[in-house]
Amino acid sequence: MKGPIPVELGQLAKLEELNLTDNVLSGEIPAELGQLSKLKLLLFSDNVLSGAVPAELGQLSNLTRLHLARNDLSGKIPSGLGQLSNLVSLDLDDNDLSGAIPAELGQLSNLKELLLCDNELNGAIPADLGQNSPGPLQSR
Repeated sequence: MKGPIPVELGQLAKLEELNLTDNVLSGEIPAELGQLSKLKLLLFSDNVLSGAVPAELGQLSNLTRLHLARNDLSGKIPSGLGQLSNLVSLDLDDNDLSGAIPAELGQLSNLKELLLCDNELNGAIPADLGQNSPGPLQSR
């Protein structure tokens, strides 16, 4: 699959899994995907997506896995991702993300896997990160 992610995907109200990994998708991640309230898996790794991670993804309360690794995403990690209370795996590896890791990620009580390497992140690792985790937090 090649080209941008269609904004019309945000209208698929019953969608639970969206896996577009390992394609040649380009452009920005549509903010409209934040309307997919039943979504559990959002997997867009290994594409050429650019722009910021949409803050609207923080509205996906049923999301368990968010994988956006190996793209060209830039900007800061949205603090709203800390509202994803069911999130088990967050993979933002190998992008151009910058700024500090949001302290709000410390609220992710079900998080078991956090992958943030190969970005331009700076600042201290938030002290709350891993405090609410159900077990050892895995990272690389």
